[in-house]
Amino acid sequence: MEAIEDVVIIGAGIAGLATALGLHRKGVRSLVLESSESLRAAGFGLTVWTNAWRVLDALGVGEALRQSHVRLQGVTNTSATSGARTSQLAFMTQARSGEHDVRCVRRSILLENLENELPLGTIRYSSKVVAIEEDGYFKLLHLADGSTLKTKVLIGCDGVNSVVAKWLGLQKPRFTGRSASRGFAEFPNGHGFKPEFVQYFGNGFRTGLLPCNEKTVYWFFTWTPSEQEKEVEESPIKMKQYILSKLKHSKVSEEYIHVIEKSELSNPVSAPLRYRWPFSLLWGDISKGNVCVAGDAFHPMTPDLGQGGCSALEDSIVLARCLSEALLGNHNGGATEYDKIKKGLEKYSKERRWRSFQLIATAYISGRIQQSDGAIMGFLRDKFLSSMMARMLLERADFDFGVL
Repeated sequence: MEAIEDVVIIGAGIAGLATALGLHRKGVRSLVLESSESLRAAGFGLTVWTNAWRVLDALGVGEALRQSHVRLQGVTNTSATSGARTSQLAFMTQARSGEHDVRCVRRSILLENLENELPLGTIRYSSKVVAIEEDGYFKLLHLADGSTLKTKVLIGCDGVNSVVAKWLGLQKPRFTGRSASRGFAEFPNGHGFKPEFVQYFGNGFRTGLLPCNEKTVYWFFTWTPSEQEKEVEESPIKMKQYILSKLKHSKVSEEYIHVIEKSELSNPVSAPLRYRWPFSLLWGDISKGNVCVAGDAFHPMTPDLGQGGCSALEDSIVLARCLSEALLGNHNGGATEYDKIKKGLEKYSKERRWRSFQLIATAYISGRIQQSDGAIMGFLRDKFLSSMMARMLLERADFDFGVL
């Protein structure tokens, strides 16, 4: 008789591993299918806000990550046009459940910590799902190697090009016209920067710097390339030269520029920024029967609030809670179990729909304002909107998604 998995999660990124660990903590076994041969560390750094630390603590990996990443004290926003400081905000203020905690975490370390807490055999690498079929109450997965797999529950955590989101009929993510480059700079003898988030806005770009620890600094640079400029994205050397040229022709500090100069040539990478049209989530199927999506497969967004990975972690807690209630509850027969799973995923979708809409829309608008090189928008941003956008970072991170 063919084996049937209780839960299959496609994608071993943040959402996939956190969901698997959340289910494991609740006593539910899952199988994670990852198309690559090992964990992928793309994305470099991740700003982990207060809401995400609540998730990581619930999953049992929070303290280990805190030990290797410095706590950031606040954010300083500066105009790249005038060099004037436009706003400053302390992070160590009161949130709903204690003080805010903000740190820049290396994505590879986060993924490794999540993986290490999972039972051996939870992740199956080199397993790319190419098609999904109905098989009664189950889903039949076809893999690239020709094998098949049957599951009671299917969760898509397979990123912006999600095969599960496509199966659900969700609109394809849209291109914003903006791109992002990011990287690390290593300082063996210490970088000397204060533990704070530094941002520059204007002149057609948004750039920021966040210390991960005493020796490592993470940086990012978002911009809107013209047709002529798109070729620089294909070469790390050209990309680095372009970033340095933009910064040197703006009011950006020499210390900040030195961070980019210090980065290894292989570090700068550029990728187009995509997002899911937020209104499509209000009427689209986040779940259908025993299938749902989470993370970037659900709500890809621009990085301007730093909530992409954090909201994926939120998804994992809500999904593990709703799904474990369905799978571990009393039921008789496959139909009843299917109905419980269906209702559990509908509950998850209801809880996460509006939150995702808000984050996508707010991040998109905030990014447009921050990066604008228009004179009127630049004046409004620097004089009135900068402080509001800084406060919004903490407000969006102060969210109650319940307990595991």
